[in-house]
Amino acid sequence: MKTEIASVDNLSTKEKGYAQAVDLLKAGETVAFPTETVYGLGADATNEDAVRKIFEAKGRPQDNPLIVHVGGVEEILAFTTYIPEVAGFCIDAFWPGPLTLILPLKPNSLAKNVSAGLDSVGVRMPEHPVALELLRRLKRPVAAPSANRSGKPSPTNAGHVWDDLNGKIPFILDGGATGIGLESTVLDCTSDIPTILRPGGVTKEMLEKVIGLVNESKPTDREEAPRAPGMKYAHYAPNAPVYLIDSSLEIVQEAIETLHKEQKKVALIASEQFQSVAVDYFFTLGKEEQLEEAAKRLYEALRNCDETDADVVLAPVFSKNGVGSAIMNRLEKAASGNWFPL
Repeated sequence: MKTEIASVDNLSTKEKGYAQAVDLLKAGETVAFPTETVYGLGADATNEDAVRKIFEAKGRPQDNPLIVHVGGVEEILAFTTYIPEVAGFCIDAFWPGPLTLILPLKPNSLAKNVSAGLDSVGVRMPEHPVALELLRRLKRPVAAPSANRSGKPSPTNAGHVWDDLNGKIPFILDGGATGIGLESTVLDCTSDIPTILRPGGVTKEMLEKVIGLVNESKPTDREEAPRAPGMKYAHYAPNAPVYLIDSSLEIVQEAIETLHKEQKKVALIASEQFQSVAVDYFFTLGKEEQLEEAAKRLYEALRNCDETDADVVLAPVFSKNGVGSAIMNRLEKAASGNWFPL
């Protein structure tokens, strides 16, 4: 399969790019497009064959549900049985934006492989001009996980999508780099107490100011189908193994020296306070206190590790306050929970 790419930042290709993307989606094909979080790989959420192509291109497990993207709030009425009051408050406060809401699914309204057999569905309205323009032109709900091979770091620019999916999808709509850099927060609105299934740009603190008490879920057991993306399977990992490590200059330097004695090359993904450490490869996440910048840079840093011959990747931990919770969620997944030393 030949993969085409069209930039909507270029006036000469903008209109053609949108038209081609809409035509492909209507024809049951997949299209990669930018959102404010990461690039998504979209298909018509009402077309089971089209949705199957997402799973095939990504190598994604079939029991991992997909998030449905809409261009307007009124669209969700077509495939949900009702909108819980707490969801309505969240829609008013955070949409369009990086918040996915788990809502009760209307039977036979979407392709069955979107929800992985669950009686609920994750929905969001993205806050990105390209995504919204595409969705509003299409006038159909679009199922879209991140546009990368399953388990790898999510793509924050069209080049990342090309690296992972060239030859596996027909079209990439290039809208430049994404803004937030981490996937949306996923909030289950069907539980008695709203529960964060995946942390993201809309933090627990932000949600509680609007809807009161919010719970946070634990990872899904092996036998259980995940209720949202990112709950069950290893994610976000570069080729070299990732290890979490205490955020101490002394501890990190000692770890690197130990690994060097074992003839191993080390990549370090960390804030600027670690830039003086003697390491083979250093990928900065910005200033320690600027967590939003760290979130934006994280996937780029993880992908950059694959451009090196590093044997090990070390990642000093962050505070779990605010968006730090989302950063640590991704790092814990990338490391499969492994810490250095083992």
